[in-house]
Amino acid sequence: MSISGRHVGRRTEVVGAELVVKRDKQAEAHRSRQLRAQIPNVPSVVAVEVDGGRYQRRAEGHGCGARGPQWREDKVACLVTLESQTYDTDPQPEPPDCFLDRKRVGCLTQCSVADEPEIVGDVVEPKPDSRPDPINWQPARLVRTCVATTRDSGAFGRLVGAEAKARNFEAASRRAFVGDGQAYNWAIQKRWFADYAPVVDLIHVLGYVWQAAHATGASEHERWERYARWLRGCWQGRVSDVLIALDAEHERIGDAPDDAEATDPRVVLARACGYLRNNAERMKYPEYRKAGLPVTSSWAESLIKEINYRVKGTEKFWNEYGAESVLAVRAAARCEGL
Repeated sequence: MSISGRHVGRRTEVVGAELVVKRDKQAEAHRSRQLRAQIPNVPSVVAVEVDGGRYQRRAEGHGCGARGPQWREDKVACLVTLESQTYDTDPQPEPPDCFLDRKRVGCLTQCSVADEPEIVGDVVEPKPDSRPDPINWQPARLVRTCVATTRDSGAFGRLVGAEAKARNFEAASRRAFVGDGQAYNWAIQKRWFADYAPVVDLIHVLGYVWQAAHATGASEHERWERYARWLRGCWQGRVSDVLIALDAEHERIGDAPDDAEATDPRVVLARACGYLRNNAERMKYPEYRKAGLPVTSSWAESLIKEINYRVKGTEKFWNEYGAESVLAVRAAARCEGL
């Protein structure tokens, strides 16, 4: 049977709309305290990871392909049950080799100093014979479910909170909420996941530390030494020591004028200082490792890439309801154990 792409699109929109209605009803039941856990098993370790993606919305009242002037943000949550051990002492007090390898760090930090650090492009994988041995403290993923929406952070938080409730996450003895430094992520954590350990994604911290080290000037060797020293301090939970060093560098190079460019080293260094200071209480990485909790939002990052295969592209333009429907379908397709 031959089926046109347009027919598939129409059917996807219908199914997506049904999923959105079902998801919204679950969120409303959670808000009114009528939602019960739909999974009887009690997970021992759980994590909620959140991040944002990008998509293009079609301009209202215009023809096909017409779009607004800016990319829009979709919000994605990855809810995972995990398997891990607990430890009396930090199971890995030194950073992994990959975070102290210039080539791999260069791949992780491929962004302008004017931009917020993020993973862009593909990370170059090491050859099999140079791959580091697995670290046994890292939690293993068991089951993943997903939430994706174009709605604002308040609505997104309600949807994620309802999904966690339905999966019986509140019964877990060890819980983590992982995200980057976006303020709305931590507003969601305080509102819906207050009893979860708040963990700021270590990869974003790495990016800011790398930018700060390069903003301080000096030779390439000296900049790398600063990066390695500051990254080790963050990894070991000594954020206060790193901030003292950053403040000293900030005092040395001075404050940026009001009209300074975003690439000005003084602006870059001030932004890194602010990021680390604002998130210091969410950077207790030795404690998270001892509890067998994740320290990066890599599962959410990977999930966004899986969703973006269908949603993001310079040739893809969505109207508002179409984007919400396709995100609901894509999230359902990425869920496991359903």
